[in-house]
Amino acid sequence: MQFDPKKEGKRWYDQAVRDIDDAGYNLAGGRHNLACFVAQQAAEKALKAFLIVFGEEEPWGHSVAELCRNAAQIDPTFAELQPQVAPLDKYYIPTRYPNGLPGGIPSDAFSRDDALSAIGLADSLIQHIGKKLSLK
Repeated sequence: MQFDPKKEGKRWYDQAVRDIDDAGYNLAGGRHNLACFVAQQAAEKALKAFLIVFGEEEPWGHSVAELCRNAAQIDPTFAELQPQVAPLDKYYIPTRYPNGLPGGIPSDAFSRDDALSAIGLADSLIQHIGKKLSLK
């Protein structure tokens, strides 16, 4: 079976859309640390969708900032977005692991405002990518 970049990119994009929805469920349930993490994951998957469609079969890494820099090599609009979405990277480790924090546990360290911010940043990036790829 031949690799189809558009089809594979759509799979990644569709999961990003589902993940951002799941982040909202976590927010509604007061699971703010998980909402932040799932929002970061949604942004990461959406960026990987973009990169896959444009020829990267296996984009590597978990940094939204780095993936956005890679996307900017294809489309310069991502260079403008990169500093805006880079804060999502802080939700990758500390939202899940107590040793990612100086004290306490992740479920106590993240607020509703953190979750709202993370979801808003990720959702705007997903919408931007959806328009670029016409995958909606």
